[in-house]
Amino acid sequence: MTVADCDRVAEIRVRGWQTAYPGLVPRSYLDAMSVTEDAERRRRHFASGDSRIVHLVAERGGEVIGWACHGPYRDGEVRTADAELYAIYAHPEHVGTGVGRALLRESTTRCTADGYPRMLLWVLKKNTGARRFYERAGFRPDGAEEPFEANGYAVPEVRYARAMSGGGAG
Repeated sequence: MTVADCDRVAEIRVRGWQTAYPGLVPRSYLDAMSVTEDAERRRRHFASGDSRIVHLVAERGGEVIGWACHGPYRDGEVRTADAELYAIYAHPEHVGTGVGRALLRESTTRCTADGYPRMLLWVLKKNTGARRFYERAGFRPDGAEEPFEANGYAVPEVRYARAMSGGGAG
């Protein structure tokens, strides 16, 4: 990913939330999401130069159609020895076409090469489609749960984990 991809990645992320999370996240939260604000946050992140965080894009025909982001696991403000998949999205028109599997495979391959012992991720507890996606890629819930706050409403998340020493990414 380059800074030039920030607008498209923001569009993919925001449209992804607005498409995948109705009924799971308050509609008011989804409606308030802004592609412009999200893109600006991404540009600021790039300007910070944090090389520990890896952004990947998937392209088809020269168009960005998916995005994934990983780096050190965040335990509050502390970074641990494990990796965390911070985000993975396919443009809504490309969901189910293998874009997510390819991005996840590349993220896990890079994390294995970088020596991370495990990859962790958080997923909405009631997002059964995403949970199946991760389980097919060898991730399993590890028992940790916490709420994500959306407009004053607690949206439960569960943590998934996968050892980086083996297994496939789908």
